[in-house]
Amino acid sequence: MKGTTHAGVARATTRWLATGAVTCGLLLAAGQGASAQQPDGRRAPAPPCANTQLVADGARQIRGSQVRITLLNEGPQACSLKGFPTVALAGQGSPDRNKSLNVVPQGQARPVELQAGGRAWTQLTFTPVLGEADGYCASGAEPTVAPSVVLGVGGGGLQVSPDDGGEFALCGTTVRATAFRAAGS
Repeated sequence: MKGTTHAGVARATTRWLATGAVTCGLLLAAGQGASAQQPDGRRAPAPPCANTQLVADGARQIRGSQVRITLLNEGPQACSLKGFPTVALAGQGSPDRNKSLNVVPQGQARPVELQAGGRAWTQLTFTPVLGEADGYCASGAEPTVAPSVVLGVGGGGLQVSPDDGGEFALCGTTVRATAFRAAGS
């Protein structure tokens, strides 16, 4: 290196070391992201959502006896939902008094990936109570009224009340539920 000073060599060496450190850091970061990929290049599916990372964000009445319940992923990472919820009428202050309902699945269940902060929904349709005030069931059965339902998802239950402050009223012990869907679909 003819004509190169010690200071020039030191600067060049420092630049090479800095460039190498940045390159290694970028490769390590890419390697961490690559670990979430499958051998064929696709991303590995998110783990199933746990009940502890989900929040029921209200039960909005769509029309008549149809209610849409939105779930929010408040966990630190993505998770996935698939299938249908279980549904029970809340037990007036005691979980052991919950009244399970028979769920009739509606639609095809597909995995729904929820990023942290992401939302999904399911729609419940109850057999309606007819008439006004004390109402009646077309079947002759007594109507059931509950202030909240327990939506079974992620290995636990999320208790939710109607957004309008009312109550859930239904005839019979059956509810139709759609598969979980991503918000906006």
